Amino acid sequence: MKRDLTTGSISRSMLLFAVPMILGNLLQQLYNIADTFIVGQYIGADALGAVGTSYTLMVFLTSVILGLCMGSGAVFSMLFGAGDREQLRSSIVASFVLIGAVAVVIQAAALLLLDPILHLLRIPAELYSLTREYMGCVFWGIFFTFLYNYFASYLRAVGNSTLPLIFLVISTLLNIGLDVLFVLGFSWGVWGAAFATIIAQGVSALLMTGYCLVRLPIFHLRASDLHFDGACASRIFQYSFITCIQQSIMNLGILMIQGLVNSFGPAVMSAFAAAVKIDSFAYMPVQDFGNAFSTFIAQNFGARQEERIQKGIRFAVCAALSFCAVITAGIWLFADKLMLLFVQPHETEIIAIGVNYLHIEGTFYFGIGCLFLLYGLYRAVGSPKMSVVLTVISLGTRVLLAYCLAPIPAIGLAGIWWAIPIGWILADLTGFLYYRLHYKNKLHTRIQAGI
Repeated sequence: MKRDLTTGSISRSMLLFAVPMILGNLLQQLYNIADTFIVGQYIGADALGAVGTSYTLMVFLTSVILGLCMGSGAVFSMLFGAGDREQLRSSIVASFVLIGAVAVVIQAAALLLLDPILHLLRIPAELYSLTREYMGCVFWGIFFTFLYNYFASYLRAVGNSTLPLIFLVISTLLNIGLDVLFVLGFSWGVWGAAFATIIAQGVSALLMTGYCLVRLPIFHLRASDLHFDGACASRIFQYSFITCIQQSIMNLGILMIQGLVNSFGPAVMSAFAAAVKIDSFAYMPVQDFGNAFSTFIAQNFGARQEERIQKGIRFAVCAALSFCAVITAGIWLFADKLMLLFVQPHETEIIAIGVNYLHIEGTFYFGIGCLFLLYGLYRAVGSPKMSVVLTVISLGTRVLLAYCLAPIPAIGLAGIWWAIPIGWILADLTGFLYYRLHYKNKLHTRIQAGI
């Protein structure tokens, strides 16, 4: 079902479009949470640390693909809002070729350079073999990630956020079932958990691809659609490349933090692995709301609905801050119980480290909530470079402070944890001030000119 976000109630349109995206991404997180839960509870703390490090690296690698898909999705939304179906068809061809080629290169490079990557991440010797076993398997699913997210980006761009959710429900249930079978039933260890994830990813990717190619007329390509359109390819490249850079910088910073965390040893690695899963799961809804907000803005930007854009911005800020307040309260109340989902009760040191991390990050979820809205806004109105600037500020602050503070004995790990929200808040202030002092008037001019 396509949803036209340029008409009707703003709050209702945005929320109805966002809810399936939120549920879908929460289910996508269950891929990794299922691995983490089963590995942590039934294989052990060392295996949990190995899977956690693998997750951070996998997120970094796939962030390139996700960034390209998100950038293409912004172009799809604008063209759909403007009613330009011919350019939309050309954009589909150009973006599929571009992103598909990148996905093949990333998968091949990850598999060929696995050992150098592990050494770069400073994996402790006692976790090296487990980490290599898990990564060596899970990297085979990178191309499936491309297929699913490419077609999902198109569907969401034209207002259909429900279908990607349906396919994710199927694959998530399959992933959990296969985790139980492979790890508990067959005793295949971390390799079994990785293999279960690959199969589930493959199912969701093939279902999504098959549906779009068979059921959607826009993908029934004609011979005339296969020619190279230089202007279209340039536009796709501009949006996709810049969004890709933004996503990659963000996750490169996280990967650098992971390397610093690894230097503190297996207990901290295991705590970080569990806490990051909880952290990601907690703010994932506001991240997806930011993506839904971006599609709303992009469609209305293409349709030149300036007043609707301004009202949408005000509603989105209020909604995101309200949600973050509720999640912050939940994290403070239940952090220790959430850690017990992944760690045995006798692992008191790991639990204490994880709770400390969650209390610090959870207090400032409003910071990352606003940051996701800023990313979505600037991407949707044709200024993805500003998203890169905000990402550099956020991640640059985080990495710099973490590496400066962590070696100080009186601060240690707390320095890593505190660096994260400080980066969020500095980026928020930059993004809001830039919009109020400079970009708001520029946006009015661009909408009136139709660019």
